[in-house]
Amino acid sequence: MAAQIIDGRIVAEQVYKDLAHDIASLKEKGVYPRLSVVLVGDDPASATYVGNKQKACEKNGIMSDTLHFDARISEFRLLDVITELNQDRSVHGILVQLPLPTHLSPDRIIEAISPDKDVDGIHPVSRGRLSSGLDCFLPCTPAGIQRLLLYYNHSPEGKHVVVVGRSGIVGMPFAIMMMQKKAGANATVTVCHTGSGDLEPFTTQADILIAAAGKANIIQAGMVKPGAIVIDVGTNRIEDPSKPKGYRLAGDVDFDRVKDIAGAISPVPGGVGPMTIAMLLVNTVKAARLANA
Repeated sequence: MAAQIIDGRIVAEQVYKDLAHDIASLKEKGVYPRLSVVLVGDDPASATYVGNKQKACEKNGIMSDTLHFDARISEFRLLDVITELNQDRSVHGILVQLPLPTHLSPDRIIEAISPDKDVDGIHPVSRGRLSSGLDCFLPCTPAGIQRLLLYYNHSPEGKHVVVVGRSGIVGMPFAIMMMQKKAGANATVTVCHTGSGDLEPFTTQADILIAAAGKANIIQAGMVKPGAIVIDVGTNRIEDPSKPKGYRLAGDVDFDRVKDIAGAISPVPGGVGPMTIAMLLVNTVKAARLANA
């Protein structure tokens, strides 16, 4: 039997419906949630991501602006931009689109963002609060994955969650979230990475498998336990002359084969991606509310 398809677009629309009341309530008080996105350079993928975020904001009544800078911008100037946004009370959320050009330190730039406006959930303060189990802006992709699992009634509680990938944006924060003694978490967690060697002994134990390695089709059918829930975070560009853009998107999971083994699976595109944007809007509205409490 083919796996259940975990459709992030459906869940994202539900998130936006739930968020509409909060946005309307803030506007009644004269508060207009606003997100400022900083984009450096002309990377096509980054430009697409930023465009999608802006469209989602506009569609759901959140003010959004993109500050686009030449790839040669100095770190000193970019830090000045962040400072200006921190001081602008009309701006509730700041997002710096990664990756940055190599002459810029992403750690230094991210650390310059006010933790109160860190709607991407990747500032060291946000990470520290997450690790301590305190309220914080949850990193958008991990929060989106958790929301997907719960929407489709695949609670991680008591399950073995295996995360392939330990990035500071997805793998590590999601593992921390899943280990917490909270509703929608409370799982046994294994994190695999480049030092893990053969992945199969780990992935075949997973009740819930999160593929976030950033490598196309690294998860094959033989690496998945029958009936497991598989969430594919990967977004990899594969050259394909038959496509209008000359490429197609592929996840970290060999979808066509794994869907016949898994109990449920998220596609690429249309799975985790829409949820990442939805949770960014959730964090922006939360930041606006906290700034005007």
